[in-house]
Amino acid sequence: MKHTRQFPAPDPSRPRRSTSAMIASFVAEGQKTRLAPFGHALVALARERPAIVGMTADLSKYTDLYVFAQAFPERFYQMGMAEQLLMGAAAGMAREGFIPFATTYAVFASRRAYDFICMAIAEESLPVKIVCALPGLTTGYGPSHQATDDLAIMRAMPNLTVIDPCDALEIEQAVSVIADHPGPVYMRLLRGQVPLVLDDYNYRFQLGKAAMLREGREVLFISSGLMTMRALEAAKALEADAIGCAVLHVATLKPLDEAAILAAAAKPGRLVVVAENHSVIGGLGEAVAAALMRAGLHPAFRQIALPDAFLDAGALPTLHDRYGISTEAICSQIKGWL
Repeated sequence: MKHTRQFPAPDPSRPRRSTSAMIASFVAEGQKTRLAPFGHALVALARERPAIVGMTADLSKYTDLYVFAQAFPERFYQMGMAEQLLMGAAAGMAREGFIPFATTYAVFASRRAYDFICMAIAEESLPVKIVCALPGLTTGYGPSHQATDDLAIMRAMPNLTVIDPCDALEIEQAVSVIADHPGPVYMRLLRGQVPLVLDDYNYRFQLGKAAMLREGREVLFISSGLMTMRALEAAKALEADAIGCAVLHVATLKPLDEAAILAAAAKPGRLVVVAENHSVIGGLGEAVAAALMRAGLHPAFRQIALPDAFLDAGALPTLHDRYGISTEAICSQIKGWL
């Protein structure tokens, strides 16, 4: 049975977006934020761990690695516009006992440098931490910059841990955790002014562990990345319609915390909705669906995800509405499904 998404009609009273909104933040007006949480957390950790080095492919400004470069210029390596070289050099540094944090855009790591990551890093299980900005639909600059398939690509690589943090707090906490992890890590990165959400939920990042942030009787959101923020916003909005929503945050997509997912999905009577800032193909949604099928669980199941398509360029808030990942679009879809 084919399900047609019902999104809210455009509001003519809302201001028309300018092209500058293509690189605008998705942060709501008045929302708490922290500036460059990755860069500052890496600097704090590097003060204690001299083996940490920062590397990038001409994108230190746009991955917040500039904070590290300013604090430790002798431990910062600018590799130029050459992502394959970046990954090969990071592998070499790891072989010499360093812990490289290699940053670029998610599209460049997953598409341009895949084979170098696979053969030079993952096959040898080297401790390279690949931290990538512009995940999913967090830029309006079209398919050349929108990493809508990176999780599908990276989840398929053996030995690679895959993480999709929600907010500034989780990014800060994850930096030290992935530095301690003995193998390679691919982590999506929210950069610049990053929302601060999970501090209200007494949250602590644990590698490979999902966290139930709130309970609800009608809907179970299973979400990762910025879509956990959106799921929490939608859950609060839907309270006005007496729709109770639970939110299970899954920051680690590989290894997946199947035990927590199955326990939450086994509660009867709830619509299970996987929400992700990624293509409907190959990401968290299909990983959860496979886990449910293997366990013999068959709840009512829906996905909120980006379409299997090359997305439009344009104003970022408008694109979030268009592709169904804004808070308003999520609420509309939930009401329609219920």
